[in-house]
Amino acid sequence: MDSFEDFQDDTEFEAEAAGDEESFAAGGEQFRMRLDAALAVYADISRSQVQKWISAGLVFVDGKPGEAAQKLKNGQKVSFRRPPLQPALPEADGSIKIDAVYEDKHILVLNKPRGLVVHPGAGVRGGTLVNALLAHCRDLSGIGGVERPGIVHRLDKDTSGLMVVAKDDRSHVNLCEQFASRQVVKHYEALTFGVPKPAQGIIEQPIGRSPRDRKCMAVCSGGRYAKTEYKTTETFGREYAYLRIHIFTGRTHQIRVHLSWLGCPLVGDLLYKTRPNEWGLQGQALHCGFLSFSHPISGERLSFSAQPPKEIADILEELRSSFF
Repeated sequence: MDSFEDFQDDTEFEAEAAGDEESFAAGGEQFRMRLDAALAVYADISRSQVQKWISAGLVFVDGKPGEAAQKLKNGQKVSFRRPPLQPALPEADGSIKIDAVYEDKHILVLNKPRGLVVHPGAGVRGGTLVNALLAHCRDLSGIGGVERPGIVHRLDKDTSGLMVVAKDDRSHVNLCEQFASRQVVKHYEALTFGVPKPAQGIIEQPIGRSPRDRKCMAVCSGGRYAKTEYKTTETFGREYAYLRIHIFTGRTHQIRVHLSWLGCPLVGDLLYKTRPNEWGLQGQALHCGFLSFSHPISGERLSFSAQPPKEIADILEELRSSFF
């Protein structure tokens, strides 16, 4: 299931309202790491956010309240509870167009455009897909919390493509179970700098928060398991390649990080600092072009396809005319 980032940098919370306990045993690189640093990597959030959890009494080491600066010993059990999302009460916004591919009273499948944030978060209170959904749909599942009604999974702001939204709680639970058990199939299309070697393969490299830049993720030994399958479908000299990608896990920025690690970063990716592209594309050339899952109520297998957005399609057309 696509991982959700926590957006609670400016909020307060209470321990008794937190979620189920999670835990891990310190080992490997975590030995002698500060508690806040080790938990930040494990929980996929910023160190400042972890420090708020510790201050709120949500983090324990061997059953005792943790301290941010304490150094972990090999085998120590770190347990914690994630605080709940704080209500944001997003408003409906009918000015944002929903490109519906399929819709019934239980689910909505849409083609998300580039540049659209999925849900409200830190510094983003309006102009999101959730705001558009609240205007488009009479009802949405409330399981995702006030900030994320109906949201079962997400795409990064500048990643376009297919998403499924739950309109009721029963559908939400079922779709989450399908994502967790990897019954949902998603294929992405990506334009990269450079041509992968080999032309197709599987990347199995752990992903965690970058120790150099907390806004970025990175391949690191203390990260979470991540698996990405890719196949080169077109090459344009040695400069560019167009890939078809299937992800088996849903880590934050997984495709972007894995392809960068492979030496073929995405064209236009601003966060992972690829070189400027000649088209001035702002944001990664990444599109979810295929989505397949079982209908949460009827059980019927559904499959959907969507062509890449005009910005990417125009670049591909120019590359094809230049190299063929």
